[in-house]
Amino acid sequence: MATVETAILVLDSGEPEQLAAFYAGLLGEEVAYNPQADRFETAGASGTRLGFRRDAGFAPPSWPRPDDAHQTHLELLVAEGDMDAAERAAITGGARPVDTQRGGTHEVRLYSDPAGHTFALRTH
Repeated sequence: MATVETAILVLDSGEPEQLAAFYAGLLGEEVAYNPQADRFETAGASGTRLGFRRDAGFAPPSWPRPDDAHQTHLELLVAEGDMDAAERAAITGGARPVDTQRGGTHEVRLYSDPAGHTFALRTH
């Protein structure tokens, strides 16, 4: 029997309120402050939960990394016909395009969020 109930991905940021609002806008979720964990969190009907913690010394990750090193990134799944609308919403919210990969069985578009974390919009 598992003792862990759920998982939450927590991203550090110099401005966690703004980063939480960015992801809440993309996911159609609400933002709340969690005083027990001292962070902002998003939650919604999809079941996705993200946390955003303040880090006064935060330095954004770089992309691409030297030597093709991999970083943790968030994948946001998008229905086949909705990729362009999802991209517009991301960029309007403050995302910056990093790379696009078209081909294969899925389309993937990479961005950095307003704090510099890499995330992907990916068809499923």
